[in-house]
Amino acid sequence: MRAPPSDEESIARFHARAGKMALRDAQDLMAWPFFSLAKSGRIAPIDFRMGEIAIRVEATVEYGMATIWDADILIWATSQIVDARDNGLRTSRTMAATPHEILTFIGRGTSARDYLLLKAALDRLQSTTIATSIRQPTERRMHRFSWINEWKERTDRSGRPLGIELVLPDWFYAGIMADPFVLTIDRAYFDLTGGIERWLYRLVRKHGGRQARGWSFDLRHLHAKSGSLSAYKRFAFEVRSIVRRQSLPGYRLALGLTKAREPLLTFKPCHPDPFTCFGKATAEDKL
Repeated sequence: MRAPPSDEESIARFHARAGKMALRDAQDLMAWPFFSLAKSGRIAPIDFRMGEIAIRVEATVEYGMATIWDADILIWATSQIVDARDNGLRTSRTMAATPHEILTFIGRGTSARDYLLLKAALDRLQSTTIATSIRQPTERRMHRFSWINEWKERTDRSGRPLGIELVLPDWFYAGIMADPFVLTIDRAYFDLTGGIERWLYRLVRKHGGRQARGWSFDLRHLHAKSGSLSAYKRFAFEVRSIVRRQSLPGYRLALGLTKAREPLLTFKPCHPDPFTCFGKATAEDKL
């Protein structure tokens, strides 16, 4: 476990670096329901409790809740900070980058419309508020924050654009600066188009990891853990569709039954060649 960053380190501006680097995601964000899975604006809060874990996510009417697509910006931030840290460079909660650098990293276009969509995503990340007991001493102690404390467009003295500056919350920054709380993910994640599909990949990557024997969840538990507003039947239909397509990079999914005859999703890593995962569904997958 690395030492937490000092206040001075958290204030100095960190400039995003160019070049290829591994994609990293924060395990807490992969395991729990923090984002809307719908592309339409969500105002209804996420109010999740399981054991000692409590999460409350609230949105504003003006912007709506941050979505799982908006979370790509947090994946960019995590990847940048962890790569810099591992290369012995100073990092910071205050990050500076151009819209082009962010958009190309997360596999988006760079048109004027894409820039406007990026700004809308930053607004949702800044206006969405979270209260959680995760990484707090007790369930009663909640940490409250927004995904982005603040953001602004930077210009020089002549008014020419210099890019974007944003400030990450301490809860998020402290998590990604600790080795055990970050995982690499497949760049093909950015090609996944469905909200449940993206959420399921992150959950599978978090729990399945590289365990040869895989992992399993019953679908009702998954539905509760997703925070989705979809009815259980619709959620189960979408999961079955994902299993048929075998669209999650690096993992093979199958559906079976629990002892109580409830649908059970199992998943395990594929052969080292990830393209072997994208074959036709088996009879077991179609249960």
